[in-house]
Order: sequence, then C-alpha cells, then structure tokens
Amino acid sequence: MRHAKSDWSADHGSDHDRPLNDRGVRSARVMGELLAREDLVPELVISSTAHRARRTAEIAIESGGWDARLVLDPAFYGSGVAEVIEVASSAPPVQRLMLVGHQPTWSMLVAALSGQRVEMKTATVAIIEFGFDDWPALTERRGRVVEVLQPRDHLGSTSD
Repeated sequence: MRHAKSDWSADHGSDHDRPLNDRGVRSARVMGELLAREDLVPELVISSTAHRARRTAEIAIESGGWDARLVLDPAFYGSGVAEVIEVASSAPPVQRLMLVGHQPTWSMLVAALSGQRVEMKTATVAIIEFGFDDWPALTERRGRVVEVLQPRDHLGSTSD
C-alpha cells in the first residue's frame, strides 16, 4: 500500500513529518474498510516511519477493525526496493503481510516482486499472491498481482 494523499500546505517542518490531508484520511479509511469487507486483512503491517505512511496504516487498521500488528521501520523512508525486500523477507511467517511506503519505490517494488507494472497512486493497494508465507523466500521467488485496489473506485473522487 502506498501512503494516502498528504497535505503539502500544512506547516509540518520536514518532509518526514508531512501529514495526510482530508482526502488522504478518507482514502485510508475507505481502504481499511474495503480490505476488511474483501477478507484481505493483513496479519502484520510494516510501515515507513514517515507521518503520512504511519497514519495511513493506523487509520486503515482502525477503520477496518483489523487485528493486525503494526511495525514501523525507518528503512522504508527514502529507501530503495532492495532495502524494502530485505525488511519484508525477515517478517515472521504470516499469511498476509502489508507494506506501507512511498513512491517511486512502491511502483518499482511491485514490479520487482511480480514482474508487472502497477501505478501506485496514493492509497493504492496492490495484492500480490506468492503461494508461500515463508517470507525469506521473497528474495528468490516472484508472485503475481491478483488485484489492484484504488480508493478513487470507492470514494467517487480521483486519487493521485
């Protein structure tokens, strides 16, 4: 999942501390509820420490009523695909794992993990099926994108 829409006009100090805007909050909420309805709730969520990513994860978990553990990882902020895969490959054996982070890394991550190009607009969730829950295998095997969920399809407004 890419973080939801952030507020560029907020007085936030650093880029790391930039908050979500109102649309971002709504999108995160919608995606949390949608994943719960579709029975796609992750057991573990690993998120960037950046405010906008962390809040996206927190809002999705809360609004969807997920029983998921949230782990914040500073490696997801400003990192590349290899660092994200390294973190994900050390995840405990869970059936569903969600990673929450930033562009352009998230589009490149989906391509690296699946061989498919997916435009990761804000609050987009790309569901990749791997056929395993032993995450160290992530470094050696590819999955396939089975669904791409975007808040604009459930909000009535566009997300970018």
